[in-house]
Amino acid sequence: MSLLRTNFPSGDFAPLFRLLDDYDDHRASRQVATRAFSPRFDVRETEDSYHLDGELPGIAQKDINIEFTDAHTLVVKGRTEREYHTAEPKETTGDDTTETKPSYHFWASERSVGEFQRTFTFPGRVDRDNVKASLKNGILSVVVPKSTASAIKKIAIE
Repeated sequence: MSLLRTNFPSGDFAPLFRLLDDYDDHRASRQVATRAFSPRFDVRETEDSYHLDGELPGIAQKDINIEFTDAHTLVVKGRTEREYHTAEPKETTGDDTTETKPSYHFWASERSVGEFQRTFTFPGRVDRDNVKASLKNGILSVVVPKSTASAIKKIAIE
């Protein structure tokens, strides 16, 4: 819905307001189609670790990057693109068969595409060296062990 909606039924400015409303509707529909992709995650805490399970359907393992940006912050990022597994139209010219660029008319375009990033900040110390991650059936599972409480170390004065 446009913020510029007016109740001017006629007059010199009616076509301008109608044009602005149409542009706003067009821009809003494009934003929905190109909105940022943010995968959904479940985050659980157990006594000794944090478990993150995120939905990344159709995304290859090579397109996912998991890293710590500091001692308490884990970032999951990557990229996804649309893939189509239907036969491409071909154009025949004499004896040669050459592929042409398909002309699609989308009736709906709802799949998420582009880059994504999720950031998770843990409240306590974590063991960054023993994090385990797996990707199975479109579900990314990350287990982040909690760091054991560091033993008190007494410093001798020399």
